[in-house]
Amino acid sequence: MTPLTLADTLLELLVVPSFARTGYAVRRRLFRWEDPSRWSLAGRTVVITGPTSGLGREAARSLAAMGARLVLVGRDAGRLAATRDALARETGNDALATVVADMASVASVRAAAATILATEPRIDVLVDNAGAMFAERALTAEGAERTFATIVLGPFVLLARLAPRLSESPDARVVSVTSGGMYTQALPLDDLMFERGAYHGARAYARAKRAQVALMREWARRLRHRGVLVTAMHPGWADTPGLAASLPGFRERLGRQLRTPAQGVDTLLWLAAAPREQVAPGRLYLDRRGRPFDRLPSTRLSAADRRSLWASVAAITGEPDLPAA
Repeated sequence: MTPLTLADTLLELLVVPSFARTGYAVRRRLFRWEDPSRWSLAGRTVVITGPTSGLGREAARSLAAMGARLVLVGRDAGRLAATRDALARETGNDALATVVADMASVASVRAAAATILATEPRIDVLVDNAGAMFAERALTAEGAERTFATIVLGPFVLLARLAPRLSESPDARVVSVTSGGMYTQALPLDDLMFERGAYHGARAYARAKRAQVALMREWARRLRHRGVLVTAMHPGWADTPGLAASLPGFRERLGRQLRTPAQGVDTLLWLAAAPREQVAPGRLYLDRRGRPFDRLPSTRLSAADRRSLWASVAAITGEPDLPAA
C-alpha cells in the first residue's frame, strides 16, 4: 500500500471526515485530480433522472457544459422546461431534451423509455439519480411502497428498456447515485416494501439504496459482455434542498462540513466521462476510489441474495430476465 493509498484508507475508516467536505478536499490534493471540465462529452447523449434540483441539477449543468446532449427526465413538465432553459443560458448548450416520467410508476417509466428510444438514436450514458424520502409509508397506484418504487423499481425498468440502445454505444456507461446511508441498513429480502414493523422514512430510504447498489452489481455482471460499464457512487454528505427537507437536524449539525453540490457530483462526472480504463465495472465509488459495499457483516448481501433480489424486482415490474453471458 502506497502512502497516498494508506492516507485515503485511514480517512475512509474515520467516516465523518471522509464523507464531509474534508474528505473531498484532502483527496483532491493527494491525488491531483484533473478537473472534470477538461473531459469532453461532445457527440455523446446522456440521460439523467432527477435533474431539476440538488445534485441532479448540478450534474446536469456540468454535463451540459462538457458538451453532452442531455435528456432530462423528471415528473414535473414545468420544472423540466425551466431547468432546460436555465441550463441552455448557463452553458451555451441547447442540445437539451425533456421527458416527463414519474420514477415511482412502472407504467410512466415505460412510456418515458419508449419516448426516449423513439427520439434518441444513440444513448451513451444513463445517470440514475432520482430519489425521494417520505415521512409516512404510502403505496403507489400500482401497489408498491413509494420509496422502493422510486429508487428501485422505476430505475430498473428504465435501464432494462434502454439497455439495448446503450449497448450500441462504443463507450456505454451507467452511473447510479446512491447514499452512504445504505451502510446502516440490512435489506430484508422478504419485506422489500417495508410492510413489517414501524415505518421510518430514513430507514426505508437506506434500504432502497442498498437494493439499488445490489442491483447495480447484477447489472454490471449481466451487461459486461455487451460493453456497458455499470458503476455506483455516493456523493458523501452534500448540502442540497433534499437534505434540508428530509433531515434538517442532520444538516444543522454538519453545517459547513457539508460538501457543496459541485463537490458531491465530482465522482459522478468522473465515472461518466473519464478515460474508461480508470474505472472498474461493478464498483461503488466515493471520491474517485472504489469503496467497500458493506461496513457491517449483518448488512452484507451474498451473490445468491443479489440474484434473488433481481428475480423479485423483475417479477414485480414484469420486465424479462437478462441472463449473464
